[in-house]
Amino acid sequence: MSPVASQDPAKQAIWEIESTNPDLVPAVEAALREVVDPEIGLNVIELGLVRNVALQDNQGKVTMIMTTPFCPYAPALLEMTRKKAADALQRDTTIMMGTELWDLTYMEEGAGADWGIF
Repeated sequence: MSPVASQDPAKQAIWEIESTNPDLVPAVEAALREVVDPEIGLNVIELGLVRNVALQDNQGKVTMIMTTPFCPYAPALLEMTRKKAADALQRDTTIMMGTELWDLTYMEEGAGADWGIF
């Protein structure tokens, strides 16, 4: 199963690099799994926060959302995600805050088991 697949197909993230540069997906996914939300204790992939990773004009572009619009760790999480993606892609990378509202169905299957969610 793709790292960006959610349990609700309508809410599935689409990583453009899966179709344009599939060889880069494993490195990006592994790097982003190192970015952990300190309040929740799960990484940004498990939470489904990374909505898109793309390459445009030889530059990385990441779109990410937060679990809540008022996340106090948003600036740090965004910057850590940008840096990890840039390192994995080996090119300059920008990050954009997406406008989707996060919900539990964005999480990877089984990620919320310790919380009794899934």
